[in-house]
Amino acid sequence: MSDNSIIAAVDLGSNSFRLQVARVVEGALFPLDSLKETVRLGAGLDAHGCLSESAIDELIAALSRFGERLSGLPPQCVRAVATNTFRIARNVADFLPAAEAALGFPIEIIAGREEARLIYIGAAHSLPSTRERRLVVDIGGGSTELIIGSQYRSFRTESIQLGCVGWSMRYFPDGVITRERLETAELAARGAFLPLVPDFHTSEWQRAIGTSGTARSLADILELNDLSPLGITRSGMAALREKMLAAGHVDKIVLNGLRDDRRAVLAGGFAIMQAAFDMLGIERMNITYGALRDGVLYDLMQRQTQYDVRDRTVDFFQRRYHVDGLQANRVTALAMQLFESLRGESVPEDAVLARHLHMAAGLHEVGRSIAHASYHKHSAYILQHADMPGFSKREQLWLARLVLAHAGSLTKLAGETILPAEWDAILALRLAVVFYRSRLDETPPPFDLIRQTEGYILTIDANWLASHPLTAFALNEETIAWQNIGVTLQVQAIAAE
Repeated sequence: MSDNSIIAAVDLGSNSFRLQVARVVEGALFPLDSLKETVRLGAGLDAHGCLSESAIDELIAALSRFGERLSGLPPQCVRAVATNTFRIARNVADFLPAAEAALGFPIEIIAGREEARLIYIGAAHSLPSTRERRLVVDIGGGSTELIIGSQYRSFRTESIQLGCVGWSMRYFPDGVITRERLETAELAARGAFLPLVPDFHTSEWQRAIGTSGTARSLADILELNDLSPLGITRSGMAALREKMLAAGHVDKIVLNGLRDDRRAVLAGGFAIMQAAFDMLGIERMNITYGALRDGVLYDLMQRQTQYDVRDRTVDFFQRRYHVDGLQANRVTALAMQLFESLRGESVPEDAVLARHLHMAAGLHEVGRSIAHASYHKHSAYILQHADMPGFSKREQLWLARLVLAHAGSLTKLAGETILPAEWDAILALRLAVVFYRSRLDETPPPFDLIRQTEGYILTIDANWLASHPLTAFALNEETIAWQNIGVTLQVQAIAAE
């Protein structure tokens, strides 16, 4: 068995945390173990949008238990993704390091559309491989994702910030259910769905699929109480509404299939689902058990093969922003050569950084489509804030920082914590851009780039440098740029023997 044959996905949702471990055998996943922690993280946000100390303590405790199960797995075989509550918590920077330490692995805070993409991958692998267009609806604890796709490809992805935890806290804080409260909650949810109606209405798909906790819980309740023969139906929802109103309080609802861990969020989840039915023209919704964590597993498995969705995203961004592909390839090849010469024997962390450097070099000129002046700033802004399938928010920040640093002054990085390997990547990209300023396929001269205690030494052929005065001038400017941040870059011109 190879070291990479066992992989694990961690889904840190706003209502529950889930861990799934699987074995990869000939391109297929075989589940080995799963854990669930109902933490209701979304309920731990205070009036200022910060996660409370008690919620953080519960989060750390849950991740410590997950961390014990994951202990011993290689870093490249584990992917942990965090969703809406991590996205919106204003103090996330304060508790994220402790959370990662408890888990023992990095935690990727993913954007809503990236969450939707991964949800669809998980759902698609648990459904028949038909060509029909599907609407997948995932009502989570803090957000709702909508996806239209066919087979394993998603066409449209959206995420809106309404989930069963937040909606239940807002409209049913004491558990009391009245007709007025329910109508108000549904009306507010319909307003959130309204902008998405043109792209996600019934005319755009052939079958509606529900996934994750809210959809599964509603389907179980409707089926086990003979309110719906299969899945979720409009008539079944109407019958469930009356039973909820008759009970008057979530604690008084007596229904087969209603689990204790779903009781507190039933009313909020119901209101969102009813709004989805009303606004998107849904009459019946089937259920699938493939969800975010399954999508993370399949995506992780693909990253370990020749297919990585991030490569497709890089290619798409190059086309979208009219990047000069030949120049991007020139700069990428030389930047990787320079980085390798600096790092010598690589470690796993270097391999990750090299991957990011490769992608950053391919995208360093996306900002030229906005303006030539200060294009590197535009490039960095795009890479940080655009929806980039396959990338976490942290990865986008890393790309943005590399691209921002590849041109102009280095003093803009003052105050940031940058590791030595990251400085090596920055220098490699800056020098590659300098050498290919002419945008020609001219082969760079033989060089030797080494790291010293307080800086770098670049040894280059003196005759070549003398015949390229613009590059010589640019290298001199580069030494000044590094000197301004207290780093020595020596350029030594040596005559070829």
